[in-house]
Amino acid sequence: MRETRPRAAGTRPVLALVCAAQLMVVLDVSVVNVALPSIRSSLGFSATALPWVAHAYTLVFGGLLLLGGRLADLYGHRRVLAAGLTLFTAASLLGGAAPSPGALVAARALQGVGAAVLAPATLTVLTASFPEGRARVRALAVWTAVSVAGGAAGSLVGGALTEALSWRAVLLVNVPVGAAALVLCLYCLEGRGEKGRGGRLDLPGAVTATGGLTAIAYGLTRVPGHGWTDPSTVAALTAGVLFLALFAVVESRARVPLLPPRLLRRRAVSVGNAMVFLAGACFQVPMWYFLTFYMQGELGFGALLTGLGFLPHTLVTMAVSWTVTPWLMRFVDARALIATGCLLAAAGFAWQAAAVSEHTYASAVLGPAVVVSVGGGLFNTPLTTVVTSGAAAAEAGAVSGLLNAAKQAGGALGLAALVTVSASTAPEGPAYGLAFLLIAAVQLVVAGLAPVLPRGTRG
Repeated sequence: MRETRPRAAGTRPVLALVCAAQLMVVLDVSVVNVALPSIRSSLGFSATALPWVAHAYTLVFGGLLLLGGRLADLYGHRRVLAAGLTLFTAASLLGGAAPSPGALVAARALQGVGAAVLAPATLTVLTASFPEGRARVRALAVWTAVSVAGGAAGSLVGGALTEALSWRAVLLVNVPVGAAALVLCLYCLEGRGEKGRGGRLDLPGAVTATGGLTAIAYGLTRVPGHGWTDPSTVAALTAGVLFLALFAVVESRARVPLLPPRLLRRRAVSVGNAMVFLAGACFQVPMWYFLTFYMQGELGFGALLTGLGFLPHTLVTMAVSWTVTPWLMRFVDARALIATGCLLAAAGFAWQAAAVSEHTYASAVLGPAVVVSVGGGLFNTPLTTVVTSGAAAAEAGAVSGLLNAAKQAGGALGLAALVTVSASTAPEGPAYGLAFLLIAAVQLVVAGLAPVLPRGTRG
C-alpha cells in the first residue's frame, strides 16, 4: 500500500511534537555526563563501568539509526513515532528508578533504541507534514534550532537538576515531556496512511547495518583511552567495516532495501550527507568536548558554570537558525548560504585556536563563539533542506535515518581522531589550539563541497 502524506490538525502542534521529541533525544546524549560522579557514589559503579552509562545510549542510538529511519516508511509515521515516544519515556522512567548499575545501563540502552526510532521519525514527520518551500524551511529552522539547543544545554540541564534535586531527575524529566508528546502525537497526526507502504523489513540489511554501525561506534569510543592500535579497537573497527561492506552487497539485491541504493545516486543525498558527516566532526561532539575541558581545566569553571558558558553558542545559533536563515533562503541559493556559513565557522574556529592562550572567558571563548555560532546557524538549515528535498514520501524515513546516522558517525569519528592527534602532540593534556585549527580545516572542506550540491534550493 502506498503511503500518503499524513495530514495534521494544524501545523503548529506537529512542529511542537517533533521539536519536543528531538529535544529529548539530543539532550540525553550529554545530559548524564555532569551527573556521573553522583551516579557512581549512589549506585556503586566501578571506574571502568561508569562510562557505559553514556556509551550504552550512544552506541545503541548510532547503531540503529538506519533501521529506525526505515521503520517509518514501512509501518507509518504516526505509529512509529508513538512507539518511539513510548519506548523512550518508559526507558527514562526505568533509568530514573534504577536500583543497580546493571539496571541503569540496560535502561540507557533501551533509551538508545527509542532514540534511534525517534530521531529520524521526527524529521520524517516534519518533511511529510510541511510542503517543500517556505513552510518547510521555517519548520526545519525551528527543528534545527531546537536540536542545537538540546545538544548545548545537556551539561547545563544535567548540572542544574543534579544539584537541585538528584541525578535521577536527569532521566525522570523525560517522563512528563514524553507523555505530553505522546498525547500530542495521537491527537495531531491523523491515521490516514498509518499503515505505511507495507512490505517485509529488510532483516539482512538491518542486521548488517546495525552490526556495522555499532561495531564502529564501539571501536571509536575506545580510541581516546586505548589508541588506534589497541587489539579490541582494531577488531571492532575491522568488524564494522566488514559488516558495512556486506550491507552494501545485501542492499544491492534486496527487494525493499533498508537504504535504497538509488538514493545515493542523488547528489543531494550522497554529497549532502558527506557534508553532514564532516560538519558533525566539528559541531556534533568535538567542539563541546574540547571547550568543556578548556573551560574547566584552563579557566577553572565548575560543571554548572561550564554549562552557562555555552549559552552564547546556543542563543546565537538559535537566533540565526530561527530568524535570519529562513529569511535569507527566500533570496539566496542554499549552496551559497552553506558555503558562507562554513567559511564563517572556519574563521571562528581559527580565532578560537589563537585565543586559547588568553585564559579569560570574554577573550578566549565569547568572541569566537559568536562567529562560530553565526556560521553554524547559517549552514545547518539549508544543508538539512537540501538533503531532504525531493525525497518521495515512501523513502523519507530512509533519508532521515541516513542523515542522522551521518551526523552521529561524524561526531564520533571526529572526536576520536582529534583526541588522538591532540594526545600525540601534547601528552600532558589536550592541545586545544591544534584541535580547533583542525576543525577549522574541516569546515573549509565542507565549504568547498557546497558548489557540488544541486542548485536551486530556496525557501
